[in-house]
Order: sequence, then structure tokens, then C-alpha cells
Amino acid sequence: MTDNSRPARPVILGQNQYGKAENRVVKITRDGATHHIKDLNVSVALSGDMEEVHYSGSNANVLPTDTTKNTVFAFAKEYGIESAEQFGIHLARHFVSSQEPIRTARIRIEEYAWERIETSDANSRFIGADEVKHSFVRKNQETRVTQITYDGERWEVISGLKDLVVMNSTNSEFWGYVKDKYTTLQEAYDRILATQVSSRWRFNWTDDEQKAPHWEKSYEQVRKHMLQAFAETYSLSLQQTLYQMGARIINNRSEIDEVRFSLPNKHHFLVDLEPFGLKNDNEVYFAADRPYGLIEATVLRDGCEAKIPVDMTNL
Repeated sequence: MTDNSRPARPVILGQNQYGKAENRVVKITRDGATHHIKDLNVSVALSGDMEEVHYSGSNANVLPTDTTKNTVFAFAKEYGIESAEQFGIHLARHFVSSQEPIRTARIRIEEYAWERIETSDANSRFIGADEVKHSFVRKNQETRVTQITYDGERWEVISGLKDLVVMNSTNSEFWGYVKDKYTTLQEAYDRILATQVSSRWRFNWTDDEQKAPHWEKSYEQVRKHMLQAFAETYSLSLQQTLYQMGARIINNRSEIDEVRFSLPNKHHFLVDLEPFGLKNDNEVYFAADRPYGLIEATVLRDGCEAKIPVDMTNL
């Protein structure tokens, strides 16, 4: 017997999700007179048995997006925010386990760092610089990010950072490249190498039977190895530096199987000062913001499959 209750449709519903985006939650933890701040931007996306709300408008399976917003703020109080990853895991588990129609939850979080302002101290000591004196990181610019996806059984945690601006003022060259009739770039044997790092790394923690990483320590260590590799690589190309940054992370952090980078080459061109009777001995540069070379690649642990999207624009 044919079911005539629902007319045939020439089109069908494809992938769909819904949720509340960019919930700005700030959690203050008061430890006596010392306060700690976690400042997050949390986006929730839920998917599952949601066909009927699209076809007929029935909201029977729909948890309101306003409820997901309220859950974010309530969980900040109930569970605190130990780390962006752990907070996202609490949220994803809750939505999938508490609502039968919801089969997958994806939580995306940006974290904004706050640096404590230290008061003056007559007994303060300066920390001496190490041997590397030509590498720099712009202060207070990076944004920490994470994406947690949970389907009731398996976890996928991809964390990272963006807007981390770094520079080597020497120990970088670029020469021996292909030249054709349109090539005007001069070979460089001592140049500035600068980039604005956007990176994502995928953890090999995928189920609750495994011991979860120490999320805060992991981020600090990945960032440290990334910066040390940038500083310590004598670079003949930004591609070479990218690979060394990824390899250093994979070799030192067993919880990570994959790292992807998007590195715009922030070009610095020597200014011609000869018209003014001045010699420019690698001292004065013009910082060009665009166009820029864009170097992107994934670095993997041997035997692992790449799962981080090639286009990280919305990740």
C-alpha cells in the first residue's frame, strides 16, 4: 500500500545543522586576592534527526538555540573552564547524551588570552636572553582555537592558534628558484622572514577509554616547539621552516598526529636609499601587507591519515 500522506518531493534535504554561534562567556575564578580569567567565544552546532523541522516546520525535535546559549553560561558556572578543550567536551557530551534526536555536536571555541599586569617590585630581576637573539613574537595577538566533534562514541579534537606574528631578522635566504621572462625578484642571501601563523593540530585521543591529554600543557608545549623551530631553523624557504615547525611538534608531542599550517609570507623589501646618498646595509625595510605569498601544508606522523581540512578558513 502506498503512503500518500506525504507528497513526493523533487528535492531532498542534505547535510544540516543548527545552534547558537559566538556565545561570549568570561569566567572569573577568584583565588583570594588573585583572580584568573578565561575568555571564550563558543559556537554550538547540532545535527541529527532534524528532517521534519525543515520539511514541515515541526519543532518537536528542536532544542532551541537559546537553550544552547544558556547551557554554555550554566556550564561555565557548574563545571568551570579548565581549558577550552575540556569545556567543549562537557558541552558536546551533554547535547548528544541528553537529547535523543541530536546525534552529533560540534563545539568551536576561540580563547582570548589576558596577561596579568605585574606591579613594580624593587627586588625584581631581569631574565637574561638565550643564544637566539634574532627572533620575535608580537605580544598579545594570537587567538587560541579548538573544535570538538562528538557523535556519541568517537571524539575528534582539533586545536590550534591564529594571528601569531613571528619574525626572524636574519638567518633566512631565498635563491635558486625558477626564473622566466616575468621574474623580477632578486635573489636574497640575507633577508627578513616573517609570517602570521595560523595552525591546527589533531589529537589522537578519540574515545573515553583513552587517557585524555593535559589540554593546557599540550597547548603551551606545542606553541613552544613551534616557536623554537621557527627561531632555530636556518631557512632557505618558508616551506622548509613550516616543515621543521610541524616536525618538531610531531616528534615531541605524542598526543598529536597531524599539524596543518597556513603561513602568509609577510614580505619585507629593502628600501632603495641611494637617491639620498645613503647606503642601506640590511637596515631599513618596507613592510608590504599585500599581495603576499601563502604557504600551506600538513605535517603528519608516519602512518596517519590527514583529517584536518585543507581550507582552514572556517575551522
